[in-house]
Amino acid sequence: MSQTHSSFSTTAVVVGAGPAGLAAGACLSSLSVPFLILERDNSPAPLWRHRTYHRLHLHLPKQFCQLPLLPIPSSAPTFVSVADFLRYLDSYAAAFRLGPHLRLRRRVDSAEFDATAGRWSISSFNLETGEVEEYGSRFLVVATGENDKPVVPHDVPGLDRFSGEAIHSNRFRSGKSYEGLAVLVVGSGNSGMEIACDLAENGSRPAIVVRSAMHLVTKEIWAFGILLKKYLPIGMVDSIVLMLCYIWLGSTSKYGLHRPSKGPFYLKDHSPAYPVIDAGTYKRIKSGDIEVLPAISSVEGEDVKFVNGKERRYDAIILATGYRSAIKNWLKGDDYLIGDDGMAMQEYPKHWKGKNGLYCCGLARRGLYGAAEDALSIANDISNLLLNDRSA
Repeated sequence: MSQTHSSFSTTAVVVGAGPAGLAAGACLSSLSVPFLILERDNSPAPLWRHRTYHRLHLHLPKQFCQLPLLPIPSSAPTFVSVADFLRYLDSYAAAFRLGPHLRLRRRVDSAEFDATAGRWSISSFNLETGEVEEYGSRFLVVATGENDKPVVPHDVPGLDRFSGEAIHSNRFRSGKSYEGLAVLVVGSGNSGMEIACDLAENGSRPAIVVRSAMHLVTKEIWAFGILLKKYLPIGMVDSIVLMLCYIWLGSTSKYGLHRPSKGPFYLKDHSPAYPVIDAGTYKRIKSGDIEVLPAISSVEGEDVKFVNGKERRYDAIILATGYRSAIKNWLKGDDYLIGDDGMAMQEYPKHWKGKNGLYCCGLARRGLYGAAEDALSIANDISNLLLNDRSA
């Protein structure tokens, strides 16, 4: 049976209804630019709504996490919980009347610039009706975020045959479900470290795999470093931040957490590496509640062997192994704005604008603050181009 097709035309199409996409929509709305937002999931902000653990709080003070044109309420705590952040996002969408612009359950299968027509041609599959929908727009804003598809490692012999429960961290909600169990967390980024802490606090026997060097900082020290970065060179900021970390945390290498040779702000600006912002995990590691282990060499049934020769038995494995971008699967013809890793190719602050009316929002590894900046820049640029057209 052949699929039915529908066609729509608008000035700008935004792909993704996470915080970056909502911010882009709000900024376009404030400048009276017609737009539509296409979202694969059944609600805005699906990652925050459906794939986060209960204890999660934003790692930066709220002023660094709010979206353009509408601050997080002053009554909210400095470090906002995921529940409070979702309430803020819902009120944000309502304040800018984004509902009529949202097209939920739309999976974008391709987007390509038609040089003859001077417009983007976007093909979307309606997951509710099975209908193919074609969208034409002069501008295309890619706002699918840094965390799209879960990454599951395939280089660990026997992991696929682990006889206990093995899940990706996007399915983890609370350590209460693992009380009394031995649980291995694979991945020592922010999610992995915080999940290990939650497990320990809820009576599990957790261990965490730390395969590479990483910077551990406190929320307060990291926020202070962000402020310093406005006035001082990165090298000086890193020196101050690392000095404060040593005063506050001591030598983390004694506990298997080795720091890289480059500073945390340098790595954040020049690589995908992001520091781990401690949410109580370090105290649990020092007390012995959380065991730190190196890379896995193999898995046999419930037994896990590590490269240092140690062997442990676990009831569950949680893979805090991150996400990958799928942008290059559907975005065609772009070799300038977005790289094969799905992140912005161009250096900040010119990273958000491509060719032929293509933009990216929130893909420069600068968190919510960076997405908010991008949204304002993109909307202003589109509005100015339209004004120039009318005055020509």
